[in-house]
Amino acid sequence: MKTVMVTGPGEISVLEVEQPSAGPRDVLVKMKACGICGSDHMYTTYGGIPPRQGATPLGHEPVGEIVAVGAEVTGFAVGDHVVMDTMRFTDGLLGSGGAQGGFSDYVVVKDAAAGVQLRVVPSGIPWEVVALNEPMAVARHAVNRLDPSPHDKVAVFGAGPIGLGALLSLKRRGVAHVVVIDIVPNRLEKALAIGADAVINSAEENVVERLVELHGRSTALGVRGLKAATDGYIDAAGAPAVFQTVVEAAGHGAKLTVVAVHKKPVELDLGALLTTELTISLSMGYPTEIFEVTDDIIENWQKYALIISDRIPFDRVEEAFELAATPGAAEKVVVTFD
Repeated sequence: MKTVMVTGPGEISVLEVEQPSAGPRDVLVKMKACGICGSDHMYTTYGGIPPRQGATPLGHEPVGEIVAVGAEVTGFAVGDHVVMDTMRFTDGLLGSGGAQGGFSDYVVVKDAAAGVQLRVVPSGIPWEVVALNEPMAVARHAVNRLDPSPHDKVAVFGAGPIGLGALLSLKRRGVAHVVVIDIVPNRLEKALAIGADAVINSAEENVVERLVELHGRSTALGVRGLKAATDGYIDAAGAPAVFQTVVEAAGHGAKLTVVAVHKKPVELDLGALLTTELTISLSMGYPTEIFEVTDDIIENWQKYALIISDRIPFDRVEEAFELAATPGAAEKVVVTFD
């Protein structure tokens, strides 16, 4: 079968490898779609994923159809459509340093158990939409870390896939008002289509002033200057300007969750933040959220479908990786299989 591997710094290759088979406790899954993540580009740039040495399989946003079920496995049947928890594979993280990757014709799930590595989903949802399950779980964890109340007002920085996923999870929780902030007009239009209550183009508007207009002004004792009554902020952008803006905007008792990867150190003026008592939390992966978000995708898949910008067949996978790695060329690229 074919599989995509990092074969050197800045280099991926489609290689022929032996097709896996299912043992008595395993499930064999034929891949149907797999999203390209920013970390795939990072792995490629570095030429591999520790601790694995040499050629490294890629792909950790997969969805597929079960084609073989081991004799000792219960809860699954041939033909089931399944999403995967790529962090629970017993042969290593799928597509992130483990023995297999989702950009393959087939993946074997060893020691398969329902609700652990796999969950069955309805067959009527497009494959490429179900493949959003993994990144949407990342977004859901960020929202859970923020832990907003239904009456809260929240600002999301970044209208890429994770920011939009956070928007959908915030609305799933019934959050009263969500503003999405970005500098790309078509991203902001998509945020409105998905359900944002308002958007701010930070390249053209003063973010603090607009947040005060939308969420009110914080007048808590000891807080100086113009501060927004925004209750929570999510950084899904990873730009230093986000921290600077939150420091400027945050009123007393606000919360900030950072899910974006910051590639450079960020200067933080703790003195300016002291009277606000801002709570800062970081968000990584999806300890419990991988199958929590599945229900919302099943119920609202048409909204999730708007996140996908490009659907490219597996026989053009190298082109798909090049597109995903080109700044501004695409938002969310999903590779589809026959």
